[in-house]
Amino acid sequence: MKALSIQSSVSYGHVGNSAAVFPLQRIGIDVMPVATVAFSNHTGYGAWRGPLMSGETVREIVTGIDERDGLADVEFVLSGYQGGNDIGDAILDAVALVKERNPKAIYACDPVLGNASSGCFVATEVQELIRDRVIPKADLITPNQFELGFLTNTNPQTLDETLASVDLVRELGPKHVLVTSVARPDRPENTIEMLAVTDEGAWIVQTPHLPMKANGSGDVTAALFTAHFVKTNDAALALAKTVSSVFALLENTLASGERELQLIESQEAYAHPEMQFEVRKIR
Repeated sequence: MKALSIQSSVSYGHVGNSAAVFPLQRIGIDVMPVATVAFSNHTGYGAWRGPLMSGETVREIVTGIDERDGLADVEFVLSGYQGGNDIGDAILDAVALVKERNPKAIYACDPVLGNASSGCFVATEVQELIRDRVIPKADLITPNQFELGFLTNTNPQTLDETLASVDLVRELGPKHVLVTSVARPDRPENTIEMLAVTDEGAWIVQTPHLPMKANGSGDVTAALFTAHFVKTNDAALALAKTVSSVFALLENTLASGERELQLIESQEAYAHPEMQFEVRKIR
């Protein structure tokens, strides 16, 4: 299986493609990474070095891949943080070209907008780009609960409210939705959930909530869920495998005392997830 992943790249640490590519390769996906930035480290450090790529540069790279017939067997396109209209348009052009070469290919978008603790942390033009132009073109999206609310102009808290918001966002275009960081008020203390919804139903899984901030974990989550779902067409199985792998990655990172994801050290968790969490069908 082949994928095109258009995301940021960092040399130190693991976010964007520097988080997503290796786990995908470890489960047998042939990934063609295209960088939207080439930074020394992620911006959470407050200082970094390296260039932003232009939309034209992204287009040139994708065109070069296409000239080698490299897009003909791409089964999914993956994107994460989009820094502006320039990059966003280039990603949408790449999606259109991939689907022209392989109409069965899907576009999976992680609509990076913000989170419940920080609010929306991207520019207004990026908010509008993702909500108005990217989401309608996506087949699969992986928002957190806050981003889901932003995209639908709702404030989902309970499980029923979250499901209602998912229904609203699915009306905009994407038929497959993974909601991460679901924090409904009646959940057991110190737990967190993920919710997957497709035409076939809705499933939820609960894990302990680890006391840490892990830059890049959302990129790993989006990548693994997309790959497992495209491979199996089984959202429940994709959810079970993804949450098992990501929880092990976070546990290993927390135990290490390091700030950056222990991505390489956790590789067996991608290849052989323990499947230790129950996935429940709720609709």
